Amino acid sequence: MPAGSTLKGMTWRHRRAIEPLLAATSAYRAVNPDIEISWDARPLQGFEFTSVAELAHRYDLIVLDHPFVGEIAASDCLRPLEEHIHLDDGEFVGPSLATYRYAGHLWAAPVDAACQVAALRPDLLARLDADIPKCFGEVLELGRRAARVGLKLAIAMAGVHGLMTFFTLCAAAGRPCGGIPKQPLCDRETGHAALDLMRAILAWCPAEALDWNSIALHESLVARDDLVYCPAVYCYATYAEADMRRPLRFTDLPAIERDGEPRGSTVGGAGIGVSVSAPEAAVAFARYLMETSTQRLFAEHHGQPARIEPWRDAEIDARFGGAFSGMIRTMELAWMRPRYRGYLGFQAEGGRLIEAHLRGEIAEPDLLDRLERLHSAAGKGG
Repeated sequence: MPAGSTLKGMTWRHRRAIEPLLAATSAYRAVNPDIEISWDARPLQGFEFTSVAELAHRYDLIVLDHPFVGEIAASDCLRPLEEHIHLDDGEFVGPSLATYRYAGHLWAAPVDAACQVAALRPDLLARLDADIPKCFGEVLELGRRAARVGLKLAIAMAGVHGLMTFFTLCAAAGRPCGGIPKQPLCDRETGHAALDLMRAILAWCPAEALDWNSIALHESLVARDDLVYCPAVYCYATYAEADMRRPLRFTDLPAIERDGEPRGSTVGGAGIGVSVSAPEAAVAFARYLMETSTQRLFAEHHGQPARIEPWRDAEIDARFGGAFSGMIRTMELAWMRPRYRGYLGFQAEGGRLIEAHLRGEIAEPDLLDRLERLHSAAGKGG
């Protein structure tokens, strides 16, 4: 390894993201003192939409969302990692590794795993003397029950987060949305059912649900004492840790049908990519992040590891209030959203359209027509 390498990395701004990387960097430098690594962090909106190709001009290491791989493959802005880091799907929870494999190459290595699951306030659920919902019918019944005593459900529906819930509900119904522009986005019956359920959930939520992203929702669940349960949100397991004002509990996504499986959750998480212009030291650090011991270190510093071993570790699970055992089945049955070049434009505009519909600004038939046209056009030129 070249001596005296200086690396720059970019992640997103939350302790789940930055604290594990800082801890891993410190541990790595303890045995590689000639390697300097500094980290910048951008807001969640930047993680979801900022071009990786642009970031690769300025950073050696980039924590990224897997739908960028179509853009990455077209621009060759990152190093393919399969020749440098040898990984197997079975070493990671759910489809975490598969999400970064595209067009014959592995464009990032998974450092963080997530999908949409349920989040709840155990103290408020106990006040209602209610069980955790197992299906969406029970979710709506919980909403009615909570309303009688001044409590509410919660969900994040701002922009892209509404689109992710739409994706999840279509996939959970057994008819996932099309993954490439040549396929229809969804059939009308499935799309109608998903939107109808989204509107029904919102009826038991505060108006702010249409302003919340996943971080804002978690913050509200912890800070407020009127939000009892959220059926679908990208889990930030750190909000179940003991230092939270009111630690949350995370459980499997509700099923569409009673006694059904928690299938179809739209997978999230994060991977580490290496710029094509980065020195060899960047590849070595990315390889270090894939080690089981490093992923355990992530869990010790508020992180959400992608390797399967920490998810099956009872001590780590207890640190996060049983979050990993509580949602691992949902991760195993998660659905992978589209990744084609041009998809991110669809994701941004599609999220805006769904939010506008939920605010009463676009009728459902018009919304579904516009989503189909947008999806069909998104991949042209890609």
